[in-house]
Amino acid sequence: MSVATPVLVLPGIGNSGLQHWQSRWASRHPHWQRVNLGEWDRPVCDDWVRALDVAVRACLSPPMLIAHSLACLLVAHWAHRSALLPKGAFLVAVPDPESASFPAKACGFAPVPMRPHGFPSIVVASANDPFGSSAFAQHCAHAWGSRFVDIGEAGHINADSGHGEWNEGYAIFQQLAG
Repeated sequence: MSVATPVLVLPGIGNSGLQHWQSRWASRHPHWQRVNLGEWDRPVCDDWVRALDVAVRACLSPPMLIAHSLACLLVAHWAHRSALLPKGAFLVAVPDPESASFPAKACGFAPVPMRPHGFPSIVVASANDPFGSSAFAQHCAHAWGSRFVDIGEAGHINADSGHGEWNEGYAIFQQLAG
């Protein structure tokens, strides 16, 4: 991927800490932009959609989106509402807003839009993600027109599950960014 292609990093609820793969990747690529979605601890979908729309509009060319967890649902809602098209989206650890483990403090993310995004995307899932099943992620991938990649038992695919640098994930991202 050329330096000319903007990359927007979209963390999930609570923001991604310094040891999270998103933060580590962004530190290796200073031209990437981490989007401030606003309220990290009590996210409201409509507010996050507006923040993403502003960030995409500010890009000089269609950006690549790198989303983790709740930000995957953000991308689905934004794609459903916006006429803008990114170059592609890398969607990791899609949570199920109907599951008991979904954070009650996250508002407006259900129901998840289940229609094709209209841009290339990859959904990466874990067989033992506590916030969303691999089956739910696969269902989303199919509905969104995304390629689906199951990486086995990898928890929530974050720093807490041992995915600091996550070079395997970066290789999957490169397949999309190519």
